[in-house]
Amino acid sequence: MSTITEPEQLELPLPPHSEAHLRRGRFFLCLTVACVGFAIMMQMGLNANFLQDEMGVDPHGVGALEAARESCGILALGILALLAGLAEPLIASGMILLFAVGLGAYAVVPNYAWLVVASLVWSQGLHVWMPLPHSMVLSLAEPGQTGRRLGQAQAAGAVGSALGLGAALALTYLQIPIRPMYLLAGAVGLAGAAAILGVPRDIKTPGPRLVLRRRYGLFYLLSFLEGWRKQIFVAFAGYLLVREFDTPLSHMLLLWVGVQVAGWVTSPLVGRLIDHVGERKVLVFYFSSLMLFFTGYAFIRNRDVLYAIFAIDNAFFVFAMALTTYVRRIAPPSEHTATLSMGVAFNHVAAVTMPLVGGLLWHYLGYEWAFLTGALAALASIPCALLLPKHEPSPQTQKSRD
Repeated sequence: MSTITEPEQLELPLPPHSEAHLRRGRFFLCLTVACVGFAIMMQMGLNANFLQDEMGVDPHGVGALEAARESCGILALGILALLAGLAEPLIASGMILLFAVGLGAYAVVPNYAWLVVASLVWSQGLHVWMPLPHSMVLSLAEPGQTGRRLGQAQAAGAVGSALGLGAALALTYLQIPIRPMYLLAGAVGLAGAAAILGVPRDIKTPGPRLVLRRRYGLFYLLSFLEGWRKQIFVAFAGYLLVREFDTPLSHMLLLWVGVQVAGWVTSPLVGRLIDHVGERKVLVFYFSSLMLFFTGYAFIRNRDVLYAIFAIDNAFFVFAMALTTYVRRIAPPSEHTATLSMGVAFNHVAAVTMPLVGGLLWHYLGYEWAFLTGALAALASIPCALLLPKHEPSPQTQKSRD
């Protein structure tokens, strides 16, 4: 593959779009992110209780289901490559539509096999969508304001997620069964598929379909380790609280509401922090904290303390946006989407494997060992994060600090 420009040449000027043009794009993008956040966070809030109480899935089945869902992240790379000639908002609209249909199908799945089918449908749409908002933010952000704009998008997602959880909580108190709630999640997802069409389709410079470069190796490695660590949490943290500590649905939803409120407050702050201190310091702090959280899941038996760990652990996910800002530092604009997509693929190589391993460890050795693998991944990520280059603030960031 051909080489790219040197690092000092990567910060290219924005295309000659008006500020109103970019602002309009950011509005519709944030609206879409909020809709997807509403739908997916309803799924996450309901998931542990749905699997345990409604479907009766055991730990090994949970791991297998999560591995099947996450395999879509690897396929997403090939799908994005095939669709690379289309405008990103059009690709996003189609994938969010797929996501909404699959998620709504949870309302009628009769058994585990159909649960896997519906999960594959919505997961494939979601995983193709995942790198697209980051790429569009990079294209819509002013130079030196990438972290800020990513933080705003994260905050929009947190607001949508909090609204989704609030709706689920209200329906729970009204004694509405879990299954109809998935219809609401699917309907809001359909609204997101329509909203993304408001993002201008000419903001992105066409780039290569696939990018795999040695110079991006550290990004790929960090993405792999983040997928390893994240998927142990996604598959088993909420399930642990429900299965081992008898947490009711209303309590789980309240925990998720608190997480999303914290995300709404902290996302813009973390974005600015990344702009000011750089990715290395942020990621070292992030991974060090996660190692402690996963150790806590393994050994703490007090339910209230575990509730606190669960909430803080979730809120800390916003620090992972430093991986996205790192891409802007190392890759030219034409390679942002392809590089982010490759990061998603590496992330999901780990995400497919670890739920299976974690489910088997839980089944044969106890849940402690499943969470200790997450702690190991966080520990391994720290020396990798230390290899990131030191931060040199851009003139725009330095000016805003002063």
